[in-house]
Amino acid sequence: MRRFQIGLLIFLGIILSSSCEKDDICVEGDTPLLVIEFYDISDTTTLKQVPTLRVVGVGQTVTVNTVTDRSNLSTISIPLKTDENTTSFILINSSAAAEDGTETGNIDTITFSYSRIEDFLSRGCGFVVNYDELVAEVTADTNNWIQDIEITQSLVTNSDSTHVKIFH
Repeated sequence: MRRFQIGLLIFLGIILSSSCEKDDICVEGDTPLLVIEFYDISDTTTLKQVPTLRVVGVGQTVTVNTVTDRSNLSTISIPLKTDENTTSFILINSSAAAEDGTETGNIDTITFSYSRIEDFLSRGCGFVVNYDELVAEVTADTNNWIQDIEITQSLVTNSDSTHVKIFH
């Protein structure tokens, strides 16, 4: 009887330890960020920083947390929505707040449209969303600081390379 109990415990231990797979912990990637680089409109091969850039999602009250607020930047990485086929951002060049708290910079709104591709990574990671057929459009106003947009990669599967070039 004692041998049976010991054997049963060993058997249960083996079953329990083999039921955990190493992919139960997610060490793989996340949903990729959209990488944007800013270029000089007069020399389209030269990166050009946007002075005191502020990036806010349309309908949001806080800035995008992947971009350092009011910094001079030539490259940013921003998240796209995983549950909709469009995401819009307010990009503010020379951002500053007036005494009454209103924004004094040059504000442009850009909308990214795409199709979403859900990709199952593992049990631990679940699904990530990749984006395909990326299109960008700037809302026209009387003083757009964004002069042109070029999609360099319409398939967004990682955050390692540039997807969009914005010329200003």
